[in-house]
Amino acid sequence: MVSFELNDTKKIGIGLTGFGVFFSFLGIIFFFDKGLLAMGNILFIAGLMLTIGLKSTMLFFAKPKNYKGTTSFGAGFFLLLIGWPFFGMILEAYGFIVLFSGFWPTVAVLLQRLPILGWIFRQPAMTSFFNGYRGKRVSV
Repeated sequence: MVSFELNDTKKIGIGLTGFGVFFSFLGIIFFFDKGLLAMGNILFIAGLMLTIGLKSTMLFFAKPKNYKGTTSFGAGFFLLLIGWPFFGMILEAYGFIVLFSGFWPTVAVLLQRLPILGWIFRQPAMTSFFNGYRGKRVSV
């Protein structure tokens, strides 16, 4: 098993990422408030940089296979800043899904191993949904 050392910088990064998701959620709840959405995006990207490092973040966004997701996410953020938050969030969501699609199998296994809610994600309907991303059965 690979160990993940959790130093103070990574703890701050995880916190910033969580606040970014929270502010984005609030921005959507408050009818696409562009201030909250922009703050959520900035905190999310800053948290990602602190969690995995600046160099790894730049390499992740600059990979040739991630160009479509990076440009979609960046264009969505630009649309959000110029005052079109609804269309910006649609474009950002598409970019987010394209960028982080390789992590969905890991998220599926993590959700299935949750102590209280894991049984929901181990139901046949949910496992077949997750198997569409994995291409094979998920074993817990």
